[in-house]
Amino acid sequence: MHFKPQTSQLPNPTYYIPDNILDSTLKDYEKNTFVQNLLQTYPHEEVEKVISLYRIGTIGKGERSGAVTFPFIDKSGDLRTIQAKQFDDTNHTKSTDFVHSIIARHYTNKGQLLPEWLQNYLKNERFVSCLFGEHLLDKYPMNPVALVEAPKTAIIGSLYYGLPVSSDKLLWIAVYNKSSLSLEKCKALKGRKIVLFPDLNAYNDWNSKANELKEKLPGTRFFVSDLLEQNATEKEKSSGLDLADYLIRFDYKLFRNQQPVSVTSSPVYSNTLPAIPKHNKPMLESYCLKPLRPTTGRLKELEDTFIHITQHSKRKPSNREQIIRLFDQYKRVYPDNSSLDELDFLILH
Repeated sequence: MHFKPQTSQLPNPTYYIPDNILDSTLKDYEKNTFVQNLLQTYPHEEVEKVISLYRIGTIGKGERSGAVTFPFIDKSGDLRTIQAKQFDDTNHTKSTDFVHSIIARHYTNKGQLLPEWLQNYLKNERFVSCLFGEHLLDKYPMNPVALVEAPKTAIIGSLYYGLPVSSDKLLWIAVYNKSSLSLEKCKALKGRKIVLFPDLNAYNDWNSKANELKEKLPGTRFFVSDLLEQNATEKEKSSGLDLADYLIRFDYKLFRNQQPVSVTSSPVYSNTLPAIPKHNKPMLESYCLKPLRPTTGRLKELEDTFIHITQHSKRKPSNREQIIRLFDQYKRVYPDNSSLDELDFLILH
């Protein structure tokens, strides 16, 4: 990651944060409320792995002391911005800031000029201009991507569903907030298989956006989960909860035991999210994808065949070829059926 000065060839150049700023945050974890909360619940080695993968850090002193830092590093390894968030003892957000803003206030309060890199950096039109975790895409090129709004949700998702230690595990990445799901950011995901988990009340917006992105990023598969919308209470909807708010209500050990060995072998036809354990109800029964809509006739035949074949696809590769041929045939007959879009995702998975 290197600071890149303005050049005359670029009408709107991008300025990056120098490496040493990020390096200065990678310590003081004993002061980091978010990390300490994680260490109280999850295996220390997994928390350490998540910290290392996503390069999570700490604001060690000053007005935001104890805040966690979430760096947004692009595929080229350049540091676009560093978000700083202060959490309470239950890992709910108390305040949000950016490291460049904290540094700017420090110099301003002392009556000093901003360093040259910061003067240039503040010329950027946008600071959050890449995905959180984007730098991991090339490290895990075969993994399906789980795309969420906030970095915190990506971290919690990794700890519940497991780290991307094999190519059939999800790689969790965040866009920053609801309105940040954009073509410019998602270009980094071109050619990937992506499951979007919008926060409550964001499903319609993200579903519409995903349909646009499908057209503009050929070969990229987007699936928008309505798991939260289908299972949330009215009170939860009004609060705008996210996936992390649900996951943390479960014991992660039990949750993992209920999950399939891999994403591709999971019974994705169920979208069941039990009421959050008021009476120790069962864990999530399956990987959380939207169920297929009821169908009849030849399309129903296709779906039944697909379900049967994909359950044995690893043992019988020829079956997978058969269902792909069937899919192509029925796609021509039912080009606008959304169930086929979901089958399309699963087949290519």
